[in-house]
Amino acid sequence: MKLKDKRVLVTGGAGFIGSEVVSQLVKHGAKVTVLDNFSSGKRHYISKHKIKIVKGDITDEKIVAKTVKDQEIIFNLAALPFIPDSYYYPVDFFHVNTIGSLNVAWSSVKSKTAEAFVQISTSEVYGSAQYHPMDENHPTAPYSTYAVSKLSADRATFTLHKENGFPGIVIRPFNTYGPRFTEPYIIPEIISQIKNGNKELHLGNVNSTRDFTFVSDTVEAFLKASQTKSAIGEILNVGSCNEIKMSDIAKNLIKISGSDIKIKVDESRMRPYDVQRLNCNNSKAKKILKWKPKISMEKGLELTYEWAMKNKVEFSAPFKRWYYKSPSK
Repeated sequence: MKLKDKRVLVTGGAGFIGSEVVSQLVKHGAKVTVLDNFSSGKRHYISKHKIKIVKGDITDEKIVAKTVKDQEIIFNLAALPFIPDSYYYPVDFFHVNTIGSLNVAWSSVKSKTAEAFVQISTSEVYGSAQYHPMDENHPTAPYSTYAVSKLSADRATFTLHKENGFPGIVIRPFNTYGPRFTEPYIIPEIISQIKNGNKELHLGNVNSTRDFTFVSDTVEAFLKASQTKSAIGEILNVGSCNEIKMSDIAKNLIKISGSDIKIKVDESRMRPYDVQRLNCNNSKAKKILKWKPKISMEKGLELTYEWAMKNKVEFSAPFKRWYYKSPSK
């Protein structure tokens, strides 16, 4: 990839996936700028790198315009990402995920220096699988305010591309997992409960299935998209094409930990309108990006568990999560 000395902006660069984007870009010799408000991202995830860090919010038009200026590649990852938050703070989700993303995209249009704008979306925009595996033509029927806000940003990126010749690319990652997590998603949640010595794993919908890709593989697809002219104007699914039940993930992590823990379904952890099945068709990304995932689920879970055991992670958010059950004993 020809990223050496490229001026690259990563919004949300201190987050879980964003910090991996930064790490890979630095390895390729890019000149990286991170824009992050650190509401959930961790400064120490990226502080070892020789990069420019701007503390700010993508909803701030002045900061965005100043930071986007002269950038050649923009990866827009900044977002409110935790679905349960969106049930109680829907306006905030639209303000950040839709209006904020539009701020970044429109500033990129006006900068006239952007060679690629990679909008990081989510497979959640599809809702539950109506057929599988799910390709980019699958109907979009979001099940959460979070997913609706992300879909709105998708469409804005696409229409800006059509209206302005803007080099927009929309990536829809299915579930991503790995080290340096920042939110209590299912895998970090399970690990946290195991780490705290819980006698039972309290989980919600253990029968739902998801398609997981290790974070380094997901991010490799992002970088390849930014370097592939034929990706401009396209929507690309990024996933492993393998679905797994939440209960099986829990069992795998229990095995890795060497613990003897039982799984208990906790009704209070059920989502009010939950996606039952997500299974990616990644054939388009494979064809256009010449990409495929390398890390197996087994290996990825081991790497994630090992990292979590060595690192203390405190989940932070811009909201008071009175509705979130902490993984205490």
